[in-house]
Amino acid sequence: MPKISQKGLAMPQSPIRKLVPFAENAKKKGANVIHLNIGQPDIKTPQIALDAVKNNQLNVLEYSRTEGSEAYREKVAAYYQKNKISVTADDIIVTTGGSEALAFAMGSIADADDEIIIPEPFYANYNGFATASGVKVVPVVSKLENNFALPPIEDFEKLITPRTKAILICNPGNPTGYLYSEEEIRKLAKIVLKHDLFLIADEVYREFVYDDKDHYSILQEPSLEQHGIIVDSVSKRYSMCGARIGFLVSKNKEVISTAIKFAQARLSPPTYAQIASEAALETPQNYFDEVKTEYVARRNLLISELEKLDGVKVAKPQGAFYCIAELPIEDADDFAQWLLEDFRVNNETVMVAPAAGFYATEGLGRNQIRIAYVLDQASLKRAVHILGEALKTYIG
Repeated sequence: MPKISQKGLAMPQSPIRKLVPFAENAKKKGANVIHLNIGQPDIKTPQIALDAVKNNQLNVLEYSRTEGSEAYREKVAAYYQKNKISVTADDIIVTTGGSEALAFAMGSIADADDEIIIPEPFYANYNGFATASGVKVVPVVSKLENNFALPPIEDFEKLITPRTKAILICNPGNPTGYLYSEEEIRKLAKIVLKHDLFLIADEVYREFVYDDKDHYSILQEPSLEQHGIIVDSVSKRYSMCGARIGFLVSKNKEVISTAIKFAQARLSPPTYAQIASEAALETPQNYFDEVKTEYVARRNLLISELEKLDGVKVAKPQGAFYCIAELPIEDADDFAQWLLEDFRVNNETVMVAPAAGFYATEGLGRNQIRIAYVLDQASLKRAVHILGEALKTYIG
């Protein structure tokens, strides 16, 4: 029988989706499953974006330009400029989601067996993109005890080798919700300049920053003009996960011209999705204000309820809509599966994402889960109650 590639065998399974069959089976048996496992917002997509697709007069659904339509990129550049990020349309490639932008970035700057340093825990698919690109992820540990703040720069320095090509961060972070400060971005800027590395920032959650904090983009840092690469997406900003529109942004012309070659191989980003995403740029500010207010309320409720549970530790996020909770158990994978297969409160259970899949270091995060607070407050409160009752039963 023909054999599967070693690269294919090495591709990691998503910790967010691997429990789906157990959830589906629970639903078939009549249980209600409260999904805390995936960052799919329940926030309504802006009507202006939906109407743009519904009311368009296209007669031929053509290819768009490889780098995305010029009109759309001009408007995206204006969006960035409004957010104090000085770029032009020529610095932007429209991609099929932020995922493709990250894949293009890795392909453009790293060869097989090159290394990228990433603070862990990190978005689990970074492992997948790295494996697909033949790149080695080198983790530097951040800790729940200090809210998953940037690890000491000395910890990064120890890991830099001749094969190191970049440092990758997510700001605000998935799965931690941590918001890197301007000071922390400047510390990273110094080390990438010192060692002539790229700094890649996944800034998908830029709009979701709380507690009167400000988001500081890597491309607001003048010294990073040739070293900074932003990965971005409309998915969470406008609750348009299904649109699959993202961006690769860099003022480094070699990065952009190289990434365009990868983009040419997939021809073009989807036309209808660009139409919707271009229209979404006209979304009024009050939409974001209301969304942010709702997420803050959800976060506060979730953290407050989790802190009431015996033996549970939780970091307080300042951005995005995730948090990491440490549970008084040994194996969160086993616990998460048991929740779906065997535990119910009033015929309800919860689905969580075991956090070990968000780490690259073997053994870390085994007693942690990621919770996405993308549900209404009543559902979140009910979910934490179920979680508390489940822990009592599971621990015995």
